[in-house]
Amino acid sequence: MLFVFRNMLRSVFTTGRLTVVEPSGKRHNYGDGTGDAVVVRINDYQTVLKLAIHPDLFLGEAYMDGGLELEHGTIYDLLALASMNLADMRRIPALDVLRQMRSAVRRVQEYNPVGKARENVAHHYDLSGELYDLFLDRDRQYSCAYFEFPGISLADAQRAKKRHLAAKLDIRPGMRVLDIGSGWGGLGLYLAEVCDAEVTGVTLSKEQYKLSNERAQQRGVDNRVKFELTDYRLLNDSFDRIVSVGMFEHVGVGHYREFFDHVHKLLKPDGVACLHSISRSNGPAPTSAWIGKYIFPGGSMPALSEVLPHIEKSGLYVTDIEVLRMHYAETLKSWRQRFADHRDRAKEIYDERFCRMWEFYLSGSECSFRYDYLNNFQIQMTRDKLALPLTRDYIQREEDRLRRIDSKRRQLASVPGGRKRANRANIK
Repeated sequence: MLFVFRNMLRSVFTTGRLTVVEPSGKRHNYGDGTGDAVVVRINDYQTVLKLAIHPDLFLGEAYMDGGLELEHGTIYDLLALASMNLADMRRIPALDVLRQMRSAVRRVQEYNPVGKARENVAHHYDLSGELYDLFLDRDRQYSCAYFEFPGISLADAQRAKKRHLAAKLDIRPGMRVLDIGSGWGGLGLYLAEVCDAEVTGVTLSKEQYKLSNERAQQRGVDNRVKFELTDYRLLNDSFDRIVSVGMFEHVGVGHYREFFDHVHKLLKPDGVACLHSISRSNGPAPTSAWIGKYIFPGGSMPALSEVLPHIEKSGLYVTDIEVLRMHYAETLKSWRQRFADHRDRAKEIYDERFCRMWEFYLSGSECSFRYDYLNNFQIQMTRDKLALPLTRDYIQREEDRLRRIDSKRRQLASVPGGRKRANRANIK
């Protein structure tokens, strides 16, 4: 098995400097010797076996459980080196076979009927609210920010994301807006306060539902924005505008047509919808086995090629597509650094294994957007192709108008009341 393991590493790490210290103490070097060194120690042969069989799952587990340790460099350095090498190399036949096997059962793994979807959401989003405050901005925006200018802060980039989406929705005062996957309420509150819209947000997370309504009441806009603990598929209403940010990744490939059929059903004939989601630029593929097990069960990162056909079949008209390339890499970099700054507190809330899990999650995600094939898309859709102006100039004009308004608005606080201790049941 050591022979197989060494050959795999030799095939992957052709550039950079990786040293692997095996359980016997023997050291093997990989790469061309350029750049900063990353030194990894593997503590037992069972870890070697697991990494040789299924690295996509067991690399993260080995880091979480201590079977793999970094003697020089960080887990981010290791994952960045691996990502850069994998992005530049030809496919490894053994890994191709594993990927094909996982693709064959993808629909089963991403099966998310109403009840199951609620369970999957609770696994991640009903963790301690204090955990999220350690690394997110004060508005608890937990999706790709929009770095419209170099060097802007995370908070400003998240505000720019909300402004950018609001401009694409072309909202007029009094319009009814549906936010599918409303999170902790930041976007819904923005649309109510800045755009003067009547907002309904839906989430499957009990913690998000509670906090978002507390925030609406705190802000004095609970008469214009309400958040409901329900599945979007159970709604029976009509809206002028529909927006969904960071929720589509939880829909599952077998439910894409269902999603867009419901958007069409809920959208008024002259309405506008905008979908913001992670995307794969290299075509359809299964989600990382480790991410699926520990972070986002039932999750899926779609390719445009598998999304657009379902939009077309639903009767919606695609009016604009924008691809955000490096924005999520920069967002995740900020989250990763902020989590590192507050790691001791995270360990107090949970434990060392959880901290290692979260480090691996944030580091691996950033590397996937920075060096691999992940990006974000924003797709604007209508039922009537004449529902919007014929050129994109209106988007910039509306962003400028909204900027004049939201620049004078005090920043939203994420937690109006006391903080809660963690629910350990969600980190198995």
